[in-house]
Amino acid sequence: MPAHAGGVVGVSRPADVRVSSEMRSFPRLNNARRLLARRCSLRSDLTPAEAALWRALQRSGLKGRKFRRQQSIGPYIVDFYCAAERLVIELDGAAHDSERSAVHDDARDQFLQSLGLTVVRLENRNVLEDPDGVLAYIGQHFRGP
Repeated sequence: MPAHAGGVVGVSRPADVRVSSEMRSFPRLNNARRLLARRCSLRSDLTPAEAALWRALQRSGLKGRKFRRQQSIGPYIVDFYCAAERLVIELDGAAHDSERSAVHDDARDQFLQSLGLTVVRLENRNVLEDPDGVLAYIGQHFRGP
């Protein structure tokens, strides 16, 4: 789906990535207890786009894949994560428009890619304006049927 037509902000797909020994020893890589309160807060304060996408993804609603919302991976909390597909979905709105946010998003994407994850970034407005197109685009990143 081209960026101008479907609202894709970007896709970061890892090349043949190997996880370093430093990353393997990272204490509790997923769902770190220290991030629990922040994850709970984010879950209760979803943006309209996050809420709309979650309604479509929850209960294995997209091709039977289980997604988690506000999942912590290392020091970051991602919007949506499908462990079976090693797929991260990030929704970007006005808060991601600054240069500082772009640098943070780049660092986050590089970290996630270093773990062998694929990162798909979508704009909030596209989730709200074309939910079926967004779901089809996410489904294109699944490894199998």
